[in-house]
Amino acid sequence: MSSSRLIGVGVGPGDPELVTVKGVNALREADVVVVPVMAASDGKDGGERGRAEATVLHYVPEEKVVRVVFALNERTDRARREAAWDAAGERVAELLGQHGAVAFATIGDPNVYSTFTYLAQTIGEAVPGTVIETVPGITAMQDLAARSGAVLTEGTEPLTLVPVTAGATVLKEALSGPGTVVAYKFGRQAGEVAEALRETGRIEDAVWGSALGLTEESIRSAADLDGSPLPYLSTLIAPARRDGGRGGKL
Repeated sequence: MSSSRLIGVGVGPGDPELVTVKGVNALREADVVVVPVMAASDGKDGGERGRAEATVLHYVPEEKVVRVVFALNERTDRARREAAWDAAGERVAELLGQHGAVAFATIGDPNVYSTFTYLAQTIGEAVPGTVIETVPGITAMQDLAARSGAVLTEGTEPLTLVPVTAGATVLKEALSGPGTVVAYKFGRQAGEVAEALRETGRIEDAVWGSALGLTEESIRSAADLDGSPLPYLSTLIAPARRDGGRGGKL
């Protein structure tokens, strides 16, 4: 039975200044910090430095960081994805056998569409007794709201978060409702998203952003969407319809 700790640390959407004090402390106090990297075609480390790793390196030395390959970009070959997950789990289990505290850095929040969820499930089964914890992180929708001035919710408005990888139909259904809709990972389906916004009359107030807090940051009105593909991790906010004046939704 393990007595080690696995801590999922949310490091925000990319801007190093948006890592919480608690998150920085968790990264620094851990014996090692695991960062996920995408696999190349041969299943090995593709060499590209992801946002999580780039953010972590602002706070801990490189020799403390361990890159572990995850099938982050594998959506069609389930067997290959499962094999990659098993290998990643084995590597983290090995680290837990060597260290008392292993942190796993994930962009955004570890409990919101995060790789950490699957890793925690794998470790819970493979290394019984491991203490699993999470440190919350700033999400892309919060960062985009702050940078664009879009208000996420007021009063009694609901907030719906949709990964567009689930299909444009799910997004259209959400946009037909009364509250604010946030869409994640919509870059490759930007044309369908724009069409859904226009059909539901929500495009004029909507805003999208990508690479938030980074040099290549882009924040624009959704009305400018022309169907061209955008970065995969693009985020969209379509605010609720607000015509009742100040406090109208209280």
